Amino acid sequence: MAYRGTVKPYSNFDAKKDAEVLYKAMKGLGTDEKTILELVTARCNAQRQYIKAAYKTLYGKDLVHDLKSELGGQFETVIISLMETPLSYDVTELRKAIKGIGTSENVLIEILASRTPSQVVEMNNYKNSRNICPNFASWLSLYCVVRVFPQALFAAGEKKFGTDEDQFITILGNRSADHLRRVFDEYKKLSGFEIEESIKRETSGSLRDLFLAVVKCARSVPAYFAECLYKAMKGIGTDEHTLCRIMVSRSEVDMLDIRTEFRKMFATSLYSMIKSETSGDCRKTLLLLCGGDDA
Repeated sequence: MAYRGTVKPYSNFDAKKDAEVLYKAMKGLGTDEKTILELVTARCNAQRQYIKAAYKTLYGKDLVHDLKSELGGQFETVIISLMETPLSYDVTELRKAIKGIGTSENVLIEILASRTPSQVVEMNNYKNSRNICPNFASWLSLYCVVRVFPQALFAAGEKKFGTDEDQFITILGNRSADHLRRVFDEYKKLSGFEIEESIKRETSGSLRDLFLAVVKCARSVPAYFAECLYKAMKGIGTDEHTLCRIMVSRSEVDMLDIRTEFRKMFATSLYSMIKSETSGDCRKTLLLLCGGDDA
């Protein structure tokens, strides 16, 4: 399969040299933000981890700590996010979502609905289910081992009075995209309804949002993220945290496909919308992660 990310491994990579460049960019009065953002976005995540190790060896200091002390605002957020491993970043975002009073369920939905079964298993090892409603806790502990039949979906929803939500959780938690798409086709033959219609009728609240996100991701993960990015930027104000999270987490996965879907779905390009809805060094960093315009 062709590589679909916008951030690729740097061909002439030298972790020691990069560590020295970053150190000089932060040394003394003032910080060279341009050098930092251009270097960090031009290295893949694995290379950034080598840079962190080289920095520690050369200077006896933690690179992330130094970056935090020199940067600020949303620019700091996106650069620090890029320095985390993908698993660590997902876990960090999940923990933030369930920490304190209330739960940021939209973050839980976005991450858990879009990741692969093996990624969910890895995240499950880190999970802390405090402050998560029972159905979300059940979702976190799924291990994708149940064989799914469309009849079970039909029996759990349209065929009965009331809805067996645990059955829906078990079925959608299987989350093999190809398999789920076949299930959805068979479900329509059995019930006469698209699965989205039944979910909207038979469930409500956060659980409904989670199920719908899983279905959208089964149909097209890039289209799902294109929609999430658009919602984060449309209207008055921009949800910069969501924008940052998606751009960081998908930059080495499928950003090229997200850009294509974004252009098809909306009357603008992702690059253009980021440019108009953000500012400063954060905008420069996000545009580099976007990797180009599709105007």
